[in-house]
Amino acid sequence: MKGKRVLIINRGEIAIRVAKALNELGLVSVGVWTDNETEPPHLEYCQEWVHLQGNNNKETYLNIPKIMKIIEDYKIDGVHPGYGFLSENREFSEALAKKGIVFIGPNPNAVYKMGAKDISKQVAKEAGVPVVPGSTGEVATIEEAIKIGNEIGFPVLLKAVAGGGGKGMRPCHSEEDVKNNFAAVQREALSGFGYAGLLVEKYIQNPHHIEVQILADKKGNVFHVFERECSVQRRHQKIIEEAPSPFIGTDEALRKSICEAAVKCARAVNYDSAGTVEFIMGEDKKFYFLEMNTRIQVEHPITEEITGVDLVANMIKGAFGEPLDFNSQDQIRIQGHAIELRICAEDPVSMLPAPGKVVGFETTFPQGIRFDHCIYPQFMITPDFDPMIGKLIARGFNRDVALRKVKNAVENLSIEGLKTNIPLHRVILNEENFKQGHYSTNYISTIKPQEHVAKREELSSFLLKMAAIELTQQENQK
Repeated sequence: MKGKRVLIINRGEIAIRVAKALNELGLVSVGVWTDNETEPPHLEYCQEWVHLQGNNNKETYLNIPKIMKIIEDYKIDGVHPGYGFLSENREFSEALAKKGIVFIGPNPNAVYKMGAKDISKQVAKEAGVPVVPGSTGEVATIEEAIKIGNEIGFPVLLKAVAGGGGKGMRPCHSEEDVKNNFAAVQREALSGFGYAGLLVEKYIQNPHHIEVQILADKKGNVFHVFERECSVQRRHQKIIEEAPSPFIGTDEALRKSICEAAVKCARAVNYDSAGTVEFIMGEDKKFYFLEMNTRIQVEHPITEEITGVDLVANMIKGAFGEPLDFNSQDQIRIQGHAIELRICAEDPVSMLPAPGKVVGFETTFPQGIRFDHCIYPQFMITPDFDPMIGKLIARGFNRDVALRKVKNAVENLSIEGLKTNIPLHRVILNEENFKQGHYSTNYISTIKPQEHVAKREELSSFLLKMAAIELTQQENQK
């Protein structure tokens, strides 16, 4: 495996993370730069740089023919897609397979079956894994959606078949809601994913979003690396993750059950890489299969922190047919607790993207903090990419220690020149429900920590104005 040339077809902090793993394993890391990002920070960690011509994602990170040409020209042996872009694209993984290029991800069949929500749901059901009650396939009409809603009981969720990232999803509490939202969700699905197909599922109220990390090799070995809780979300997108789940807590029977269910899903499609099986868990602690992400996840660092398993390095080793760092499930154990904050260039009150330029960046962290990021002074964050610019990770002997460390860390993280969600994180970490681990995916909409951020900003603005007035009066009295 050593000396193999691996193209990282991604950018930002995940490209840095992958490059570090490749370099450690003795492979040649090849990074790309584009016409609208000529000095991306990940190139500092890559051994070679390649120009991926184009000014937008369609011309660059999503352009399969152009990427295949680079692979041929630069004698690439393998490709790591990171997450997003082509990481779950069956066409891309198949194109690589035909050329004999190693795709550092699962086989094309697994990408296909677990990438389509209707097929993956059927796979899980056949594997004996609980699934959310609802349609068995696509729902073509409003009338059919209403019929299913009445059969399983409202509220229901209209959900894009090919969706992801919390897009193309709307809860409906009545027949009237279905009528009002059906066409809109179809439009969202078509616009966001190129396919308008919808599913109808039972809407689980006050749910917990629990996901299980899977790691498998090309030899039929499938392991779980325990669970994460990702229930603090805005617009169905995660902003804080924890491992292990505080909701599961010390219920080891439940932990074993959900982790074994994830392994069943992976085995059902001959899974052979890193991946994540996502579940929704009700207040009664019954869990249901949600979907499988056939790639490395944004929140993978907290799993690495509590288990010592290098997920990215093992993903690479497995793809090239090398043995993983362990050979039995018993060797993987939980030690401590870890919390991750997604640091995003967004307004902390509206939680909408807020592009801009970083003019100052400073950290004064306590011992043991991990900050995976792509930030530097003068770095321009544009609307072309996801607003996440870093991940702040703290590990502690237990949850209380991890919480203390991450609170200290985020208080000492300063990013100047643009708005970020750092003030929102500071409020959440000091909010009583979160401190006690009592929260669901409705946390943002019910607790509304953003309102406390707004009040703090109003007070800060008022104090600054008063200080300016006082200073002016002092100057006038001289």
